[in-house]
Amino acid sequence: MSLQEKTLLVTGGTGSFGKKFAELVLKEHSPQTIRVFSRGELLQLEMRQHFRDEPRLRFFIGDVRDKDRLYRAMNGVHIVVHAAALKQVPACEYNPIEAVRTNIDGAANVIDAAIDNGVERVLALSTDKAVQPLNLYGATKLVAEKLFIQANAYAGPRKTKFSCVRYGNVVGSRGSVVPLFLRQQRDGCITVTDSRMTRFWITLEQGVRFVIRCIEEMCGGEVFVPKIPSMSVVDLAKAIAPECRVEHVGIRPGEKLHEVLISDDEARQTLDVGDMYVIQPSHRWWEGDNWAHGSPLPDGFRYASEANEDWLSEEQLRKMAEDLLAERKEEA
Repeated sequence: MSLQEKTLLVTGGTGSFGKKFAELVLKEHSPQTIRVFSRGELLQLEMRQHFRDEPRLRFFIGDVRDKDRLYRAMNGVHIVVHAAALKQVPACEYNPIEAVRTNIDGAANVIDAAIDNGVERVLALSTDKAVQPLNLYGATKLVAEKLFIQANAYAGPRKTKFSCVRYGNVVGSRGSVVPLFLRQQRDGCITVTDSRMTRFWITLEQGVRFVIRCIEEMCGGEVFVPKIPSMSVVDLAKAIAPECRVEHVGIRPGEKLHEVLISDDEARQTLDVGDMYVIQPSHRWWEGDNWAHGSPLPDGFRYASEANEDWLSEEQLRKMAEDLLAERKEEA
C-alpha cells in the first residue's frame, strides 16, 4: 500500500518519532495530509513552527484516553500510526494506573475508532520491553500488542488491518541515554547502572523507515522485528566521553540487564524474511500463505541483545552520538 495521496494520523505525533515520521513522509511519499494527534499545545506549536506551517500537516489536540476525540480525528483517515504511550519506566512504575489508562485503554480506543471509521491500516509501535516483561511499561505494551493483533478478528469483514512493529532503544529519542551521557560529560562523570548491560540499538530514521515499510507490506496480524545491532552501555559511555569517570549506580527498579526482541517461544511462529523477522499470529483468521517466502527459525532460537551476532563498535557509537549532537545544534 502506497502512502501517496493518503491521509495519515499519528498518535503521539509531536514526539521524536512523530516529527521524524512527518519529515520523511512529507519529503518522500507525497501524502494528502498528516494529522498530528497529541496532548501538548506547546509541542504542537513548536512542531508547526519547525515545519514552517506546512499545509499538509494538521494538528489535533487530544488524548488517546478520549475515545470521542479519536473518533472525530480519524474521520476520513486511511492510515494510523499509533505512537502515543507513557514510556518512561520509572514513571510507569510510580504511576501504574496512569500507564494502564494510556497504554492499554488508549490502545483499545484507537482500535475501536479505527474500525468504526473504516481506517485501512493501523500500525502500532511496540518495544523489546514487551517481551517477557519485568516492568509495568513492558507489561502494558505486551497487552497493547495482543489487543492490536486480535483487533483483526474484531474488524471481521471490515477492511481495517492491524499490525505491530517491535524494536529496541532509539538513538536520540526522549528516553535515550545518549542525551543524558552528553549532559553528564560536562561534569566529568558518567553514570552507568551495570557494566554488563546490553541493549538493541536503532537510529530514529531507521525506525521511521522501518515503520513506513511495514505499513506498505503488512497483511494484518504480524509483529515486525528488524534485524538491528546490539551495544554495550559501557562501550557507549566510553565512546561518548572517554575522558570521564564511569560511576556504577545499580540497576533501577524494573530494568533488565539484557533485552529480548523475540523469545524462544515466539520463535516457533516467526519467519526470517531477510533483513527482518515476522512473528505470525496463532489465530484461525491468519492466512497460511502470508509471507510464504519466509524461512522458519531453528529450534531454540532467541533474539536477545547479549547474544546478537551484530555489535556496534566504539567508533560507530561515537559517530552516532556526534551526528545526534550536530542534528540538535542545527535544530536549535
